[in-house]
Amino acid sequence: MIKQLRQSFFQVFTLTSLWVTLLLTVFDPNQSIRLTYLWNVAGIAVIAALIFGVMYDALWNYFTLKPVWNIVITSTLNILGGMTMVWLYSPDMFDVIAPWFPGMWLLSIVLHILAFYFYAKMDNKKKVEELNRILK
Repeated sequence: MIKQLRQSFFQVFTLTSLWVTLLLTVFDPNQSIRLTYLWNVAGIAVIAALIFGVMYDALWNYFTLKPVWNIVITSTLNILGGMTMVWLYSPDMFDVIAPWFPGMWLLSIVLHILAFYFYAKMDNKKKVEELNRILK
């Protein structure tokens, strides 16, 4: 379990670092980046890796909390992490979207509920097929 979570962490960390670098290159190609800003990029990658590489995997695959708690925890940490990443990327952008925080949190909960519903339905279908294959 730990090995898989560590691998997921580093995969998401690497992809996020590349993604943020691409965004900076495309949207602000003439900007000279100070060396200290690279720590912001690393911070963004660490937050994304902790949320998407570790937390989601651990909550949905290893912990035994009720789905409602998984949804509330993932939605809350997802939005808090996302807002922190936006602040690290651009404090000005953070100031623009900060008033929308409650709506984003509510939307995140609704989308997590829908995703859980479809994931649970798909997972149950796979388990039924597997059980039917075993019974044959």
